[in-house]
Amino acid sequence: MISDQTGPIDRTDQINQINQVNQMSQIDETDRTDRIRCSWAGEKPHMVRYHDQEWGRPVHRDRKHFEMLLLEGAQAGLTWDTVLRKRAGYRKAFAGFDPKKVARFTVSTKAALMKNPDIIRNRLKIDSAVTNAQAFLAVREEFGSFDAYVWSFVGGEPIINRWKRMKDVPATNVVSDALSKDLKKRGFRFVGSTIIYAYMQAIGMVNDHLADCFVQSEKRPPL
Repeated sequence: MISDQTGPIDRTDQINQINQVNQMSQIDETDRTDRIRCSWAGEKPHMVRYHDQEWGRPVHRDRKHFEMLLLEGAQAGLTWDTVLRKRAGYRKAFAGFDPKKVARFTVSTKAALMKNPDIIRNRLKIDSAVTNAQAFLAVREEFGSFDAYVWSFVGGEPIINRWKRMKDVPATNVVSDALSKDLKKRGFRFVGSTIIYAYMQAIGMVNDHLADCFVQSEKRPPL
């Protein structure tokens, strides 16, 4: 793995990641089966915890943005269950989702990732993670943060929907179309409108918890 020797070491994101992993590993009140949830959460503990604790919760940390962009791109053609099971493997393989480090991955690093069973071994997806890291840093340089850039597409406030049935939830919207188009212009890959809408759902730019889902009525602090 490529090390970052420039500047002082900031442990804030590392501590946040550890706290998040600890939180996700615990069985707490949100794991109760008597609560009404969006049907996609199912009954698998890792899916339920992701639904209850992360999905639709506003994200304002750049490293978390990069993580979700990478994972949503990795999901293309697969299920979220598959990606979520490999999340720890991705975190280790992709330098804790640090875009600065991923942007410097070499040909040999990418070749090694193709042999890593803990991630989805797709050459195009691995290549795009590195390309996207480089584009991510360029956006951050231009706008001050990736967070400021991406949230500008919804005026800084989440779109809150109250769908009654999962089949009513769209796969794209005009915002995901616009964001996808702009990301592509900036050199991002695996950022089609459907992937970007899923990303927007994940980071809380759009809240698509169903109207009767217990999470819909909760006010949760951003990640």
